[in-house]
Amino acid sequence: MRAKNWLSALVLAWPLASAAENAEQGLDTLLVAPAPGLGTLLSEPAPPIKEQELGELLAHPMPPIEVQAFDTPNDDGGSITLTWPRDRQISENVLYQVAIADSPSGPFRVVAEVAATGNLMSEAPALFGRGADLENHHYVNVEEFAAAGGKTPLEDGKTYYFHIDVRSAGGAIRGKVIVNAESKGNFFNNSKVNNLVLCLVFSGLIMGYIGIARRRELKIRRIAGLEALDEALGRATEMGKPVLFIHGLRGMDAISTIAAVNILGRVARRTAEYDTALRVVASDPVVLSVSQETMKASYVEAGRPDAFNPDHVFIAGTDQFSYAAAVEGIMIRDRPAAHIMMGYFYAESLLLTETGSTTGAI
Repeated sequence: MRAKNWLSALVLAWPLASAAENAEQGLDTLLVAPAPGLGTLLSEPAPPIKEQELGELLAHPMPPIEVQAFDTPNDDGGSITLTWPRDRQISENVLYQVAIADSPSGPFRVVAEVAATGNLMSEAPALFGRGADLENHHYVNVEEFAAAGGKTPLEDGKTYYFHIDVRSAGGAIRGKVIVNAESKGNFFNNSKVNNLVLCLVFSGLIMGYIGIARRRELKIRRIAGLEALDEALGRATEMGKPVLFIHGLRGMDAISTIAAVNILGRVARRTAEYDTALRVVASDPVVLSVSQETMKASYVEAGRPDAFNPDHVFIAGTDQFSYAAAVEGIMIRDRPAAHIMMGYFYAESLLLTETGSTTGAI
C-alpha cells in the first residue's frame, strides 16, 4: 500500500514539477502523461515524500552551457573539435548529441553521440596533452556530416554551427548554446616536436663527423669476414676453381638477405676482374632474380659483360633439407675452392659447413 501511495504522489508531482522547470529554464522537454488505469491509485491518500527523493526523481540532465568549438590542432584540416564540461551527477545512460548546421537557424543534423562517461579529453593526450583536469571535460572531433547527397566532409574556411542536446530516458532536451568554428590545415604538428629535435640532433652529429673526416683520417674497424673474401677469391683464382655463393633460406624481406645481395655484388665484381667462375645458389625465386641482376650489374661495372652467364645463378631447392642436399652435391661434384655462405641459415648450416670442410674449400 505504501508503494502505491508513493507512486501516486510521483505521478501527481511529475507534470507540475516539469512544467515549473520548463517555464523557469525555457527548455523544450517531453512530458509523459499518466497511463490509463491509475485512477484507483490517485484516489488514495499519499504520504509526504522527502524533498531529496523528489529532487532525484524529477531532475533532468541539462545540456552543457560552456561549449567551445575550434579547429582541430595539429591536423591537415577538415576537422573541428568541440569540448564541454563533464557532469558527474547525471546517469551513465545519458547521451550527448552533437548537431551541426551551415547557419545558426539550421537545419541542424546530429553528427555524433557521446556517452556521459566517454570521450574524455584525458583519453586524447596527442590533442590536449596531459593533466588531471582533462578528466572533467568531454570532447568530440567532427570531420563529416550526413547531407542529402550522403556523407559530406567539412570544408576548410567555412563556418559551421553546433549545439549539444541531451537525451535520456525521460526525453530529449535541446541545448540553447550555439557555437561556431572553421576548420583549416595546420602547417606544423606540435605533437611531433620531439621528432624535429631528434632529427636536428642527428643531422648535427652527421655533419660534424663529416667535417672531422675531411680534416683527418678516421680509423674504421675492419671486419675479418669481409677481409677474408679477397683471400678466398685469390685462392680460387690460383687453383682455377669456381667460387660458390650460397644464399640463406629467407626471402628478400629479410635484412640478412638484403645484406647478402650487397656482398654478392662485391664478390661478383672481383670474380669478373680475376676471370674466376662464380656459382650462386638460392632457394627463393625473388632472391634468384635479384641476384641475377646484381651479378650482371657487377660484371658490367668491371668491364666484363660478356663473362656473365645467367645460368650460373639458379635455384637448388625450395625446402630446407632438399636445398642443403642439392648444395652438398654441388660441393662434392664441382669442388669449389671457396664457399661463401651469406644469409639466414638454420640447422642445414652444420651440414653445409661440414661438407665444405671435407672438400678442402675455404
